[in-house]
Amino acid sequence: MTLAKIFVTGKVVKNPEKRFTQNDLAITSFTIDVNPQDESLVRVFAMGNSADIIEQTVKMGDSVLVEGRLQTNTYKTPNGKDKKIFEINASTVEKISGTNTSAQISPAQKENLVQFATEEISQDLIDEDEIPF
Repeated sequence: MTLAKIFVTGKVVKNPEKRFTQNDLAITSFTIDVNPQDESLVRVFAMGNSADIIEQTVKMGDSVLVEGRLQTNTYKTPNGKDKKIFEINASTVEKISGTNTSAQISPAQKENLVQFATEEISQDLIDEDEIPF
């Protein structure tokens, strides 16, 4: 289920891992730390050509700017409890620091992006009468 479009900056905490679907579609996933003070980790994944590029260029320790759709997935733990995880289906991933960095972002811009991405969405934005189902 897609929740919202999101922009997030963070530091890659583990090298990206690439795998393939049964139809040979490449999927690369990695985790970023968006708030080092409380270790707020977000899982990011990309598919297709983006997956190949990310796997080749993004490494642990790089700071990245991720744009994509925020999604939730539910799974059962081994003890039978339902668990939700939030992840980003990335449309764009740009390195903002690390080796071979082409894009630069100021600390003020980074702070604005993080604040934008972490603001709570007001429940008043959705009018229940306008939902077609």
